[in-house]
Amino acid sequence: QVQLVESGGGLVQAGASLRLSCAASGRTFRQSPMAWFRQAPGKEREFVAVISWGGARITYADSVKGRFTISRDNAKNTMSLQMNSLKPEDTAVYYCAADVSTWSTLAADFRSWGQGTQVTVSS
Repeated sequence: QVQLVESGGGLVQAGASLRLSCAASGRTFRQSPMAWFRQAPGKEREFVAVISWGGARITYADSVKGRFTISRDNAKNTMSLQMNSLKPEDTAVYYCAADVSTWSTLAADFRSWGQGTQVTVSS
């Protein structure tokens, strides 16, 4: 089983930037896409971005397109999410996800999850 640990969350003002990281250990899935999801209080977990194992294929949610950049380093078993121009509506717990057998933006398809890191954007 793969273990995922997120880091890099925090409290920032609108317009600021944050970089989230996800470290994978255990039985890693280099051939698997990895993704970021987020969940705001009282809302369902929503897709943010997904990246293929080689990094050539990426999909973003419309709400973050042009502001967030996903990347991964398979040699280091890490994935990152660079978040620029943050908005109050980006406030959520951000989760790293992996171990999916096909390209997907659905949370239910991912079998491994991190514990989440809180991102709070003040106006």
